[in-house]
Amino acid sequence: MLTKLFSFVGTSPFPIANKDEARVAMTLYAFNISRQSFINLGVSAADTPLARLRGLLGRIKLRSDEAVWVVPSRGIHTFGLLFSIDAIYLDSECRVVHLIEHLGPLRVGPLRLRCSSVLELPAGSIYKSGTQVGDRLLIKSPEQVDRYLESRLSESPEAMDTGR
Repeated sequence: MLTKLFSFVGTSPFPIANKDEARVAMTLYAFNISRQSFINLGVSAADTPLARLRGLLGRIKLRSDEAVWVVPSRGIHTFGLLFSIDAIYLDSECRVVHLIEHLGPLRVGPLRLRCSSVLELPAGSIYKSGTQVGDRLLIKSPEQVDRYLESRLSESPEAMDTGR
């Protein structure tokens, strides 16, 4: 599903030397189009069965610049976590259909049939970004988000300034 999104990774003339460089190359941005605000700049996609199974397991805490986008998913749990998270449930068009703030450890989030993916974030991210149900998100590579913002700026510079 996300293989097209990640196709830019293999085109680099410089080989990826270690896991940290691979993580940086696979990092996505989560941008709230409706609110014109960034939600997170360190999103990694869990788009394989193994990645979805692992999720956030094994982490002691989630840094403010880390997030996991679980694709596909209609619900999540926090079994095995030692910290609270925020969760944004998204439909197939990346429109917010449900929000959970401060989902504690050993909890099960609700299943949402309209949901096709879930963005797991550090606790407090939803509040800080002002994200609400109905907002549209853009979860893409940094280059793709830059292109989107440049196109919006070239269409109407005053719209970017006023947030319209």
